[in-house]
Parts: sequence; structure tokens; C-alpha cells
Amino acid sequence: MNNNSDNMKALYIVVNAGFAEEIVELVRTKGAAGATIINARGISSCHKEIMGISIDADKEMILTLTDSDTAEKIMDTIKQNYGFKSPAHGICFALPVTKTVGLSQNLSQLQDINK
Repeated sequence: MNNNSDNMKALYIVVNAGFAEEIVELVRTKGAAGATIINARGISSCHKEIMGISIDADKEMILTLTDSDTAEKIMDTIKQNYGFKSPAHGICFALPVTKTVGLSQNLSQLQDINK
């Protein structure tokens, strides 16, 4: 595979602090090769409750690159088990990846594994 990544998605998952390790384990069992965890703080920390749901300021963001099918599986599981109404208060979104640098070998191996 060259640096064209037409079928790849960048998956962004944001959860309350303390849930990232579970999410990383989940994305790996669904077929992603790995993930990056970033500690974050929500800017709406002054709003302790929105629509009856309490909001925690401390967050963890999990980033992973994977193929479209695997991204869909991960997003479905996040919605069912770690969604906004769960203790994780998770949100998730995917963006298309059009080009990568330094990852082409890993992405190629990932696509071979997921075939």
C-alpha cells in the first residue's frame, strides 16, 4: 500500500477519565492495531449538569486508525456500551484518512489482517 488510504478512518473517541484502557482493549479486540490515549479537559466544566446528565470535566481521548468496516463495529459498540448515557459519557466520530506518512507499512499489515 502506498500513502493513499482510501478505506481508512481516523476514529476519535472521548470518554470520562478512567475508561480509556477499556476502550483501547475494545478497539484492539475489534481489529484496530493500536490506539493513542490523550488526557483532556472538557471546556463545559462550568456546566455541571446538562439536560439532567452530569458532566465530568476530566476526559480521555482515544485516537485510532482503522479500516471503515472496523470503525463501524467500534462505533456501534461505543454507542451501545460507552455512550453518553453510560458512566463513560462517550462520544465518537470518524473522519476519512486521505494520506498517511510513516504509517503505510502498519496500515498495510492492518488491512491484510482484517481481510
